Amino acid sequence: MQQAGMFRCRLSSNQRLIAAAPHSASHRCVHVAAGKGFGALKPSLKKASSAQQTDYWNGREPLKMLPITPMRLVPPEIKRPPYANSGKLPPIDRQPQIHTPEGLVKMRAACKLAAEVLSYAGTLALPGVSTDEIDRAVHEMIVHRGAYPSPLNYGKFPKSVCTSVNEVMCHGIPDSRQLQEGDIINIDVTVYLDGYHGDTSRTFFVHDPEPNARRLVEANEEALQAAIKVCGPGVPLSAIGAACAEVAQKHKFTVVRDFIGHGVGTVFHAAPEVLHHRNTQSAKMQVRHKWFGGLGPF
Repeated sequence: MQQAGMFRCRLSSNQRLIAAAPHSASHRCVHVAAGKGFGALKPSLKKASSAQQTDYWNGREPLKMLPITPMRLVPPEIKRPPYANSGKLPPIDRQPQIHTPEGLVKMRAACKLAAEVLSYAGTLALPGVSTDEIDRAVHEMIVHRGAYPSPLNYGKFPKSVCTSVNEVMCHGIPDSRQLQEGDIINIDVTVYLDGYHGDTSRTFFVHDPEPNARRLVEANEEALQAAIKVCGPGVPLSAIGAACAEVAQKHKFTVVRDFIGHGVGTVFHAAPEVLHHRNTQSAKMQVRHKWFGGLGPF
């Protein structure tokens, strides 16, 4: 993955983090920014009218910073990643995670658990449920299954799951805001099980979303499936970006270039970078590669 140098970021709520970097910002640097509190509310240059404030997304006000609860505890017998106690960021693995047959078994187990937790979390995407309640439920399910919630204390990230609502790009921090009818929410679950991280996310509808929100989510799903279809040994990574860009163009969306997918395995973030836009990456996919495609690209 590309490592960010100096960058600025902005939080319009505890659930919004946008990195304004001179190059693509990795999942890793965004987790760190949120955890260490680099983000800060940026006041509007001019006072918006009440009509403007309520017409920001689906006829509702923009998200606001809300208090967050303390980090949840993990039983001492559960195996932890190296950063769990200190919050210190581990180095990025600059080599792709090529797994042994034994490693693949563990990787599949971690990914299977992450998928099960994500499916359960999606059932909680209901009006009146706060994102902090989703975090609590996810945390409890993960530790009950003997795993560690990978985001917790990763670069001081304060929660066990990322919940990104409406205008939030990714890595939103769960807080006391209750979901509302028509919201969309991306839930990003990563578990650390038997020395391997399993990473997955999905965007859920809170009942019936506004038509453009539904169109956005459905186009991202189409892009995901198109990207999966081109994957295979010897295929250049650039094929993924081309597939996503083609779907975006068809639906008249643009691809977000500020965030990327990443390798995953015994470390949370590793090579290769996975770009969602057209690019000239020459690296090719290999047998036993494993990566997380990242957030929906649009």
